[in-house]
Amino acid sequence: MITAFAPASVGNVTCGFDVLGMAVAQPGDEVTVSFNDLGKVRITKITGDNGKLPMQVAQNTASIAVVEMLKSLNEKRGVDLYIAKKMPLGSGMGSSAASAVAAVVAVNALLDSPLTKEEMMPFVLVAEGFASGSVHGDNVLPCLLGGFVLIQSYEPLRVCRLPVPKGLHCVLVHPDLQILTREARAIIPSTVPLKQAISQTAHIAGFVDSLYKEDFDLMRHSLKDHFAEPFRKSLITGFDTAKEAALAAGAINFGISGSGPSVYSFARDKATGLSIAEAVQAAFAQYDIESQAYVDLVNVEGARVVS
Repeated sequence: MITAFAPASVGNVTCGFDVLGMAVAQPGDEVTVSFNDLGKVRITKITGDNGKLPMQVAQNTASIAVVEMLKSLNEKRGVDLYIAKKMPLGSGMGSSAASAVAAVVAVNALLDSPLTKEEMMPFVLVAEGFASGSVHGDNVLPCLLGGFVLIQSYEPLRVCRLPVPKGLHCVLVHPDLQILTREARAIIPSTVPLKQAISQTAHIAGFVDSLYKEDFDLMRHSLKDHFAEPFRKSLITGFDTAKEAALAAGAINFGISGSGPSVYSFARDKATGLSIAEAVQAAFAQYDIESQAYVDLVNVEGARVVS
């Protein structure tokens, strides 16, 4: 029996729509796996989802990813999955990605680790494509690999792992709202003006440069979004108020995590991060919205076996 943990993630990281993501320290999901005598994959139990997630193997991201991996390895033994959800569904924190990643990492360990993390990437991408309606790895790949990940190409798959500046903390706040990825993608126009595309390209290039230089001022100027935030923020009650509060508390930036409603900021240290979290939660409270906050260093390890 093997248990793996996979962390929440921040998709897009403001300027990198669908191509940039990062892993956070907490929260995350755990999946426990063991062999069965049935010769097939089976979900035996799901906790923490309030009965919302499907037990059917073909409908759950965790089992979809495992089936793909076992098929690739020509593995005939059956595997049972116990999924412990520890983050909200539809949160913008990569919940479906974390289940899939934890499952493949656990099963890989159960099989005596025949695959590297890089070799597991195609299987979790298939699962994420099922969950969101299109293949994009800005949640699932940093969840697996850790740190900042830039997807340069999907066909063929080319992934760039980027450096994490020393001391960089992520403040992740989840207001008690729910936004489904499909809904959040539908609100974004399918085309953008050339001037906006040029500006966005410059922002993501500047952000990558800021990571290598550990230049937080350049990072602040680069974390801007002309593609998604102007449209998606209308789905998050109190967004503008929370943004103003975060920046006043010393945040390097403030943006939407993935499809939302979770929001995030970067901070230069833990003390500033805690002040930002308090300010953002107070802003949401003005709209009678409860929230949960997580403050920690950027997660450079990604998914891992815990027992």
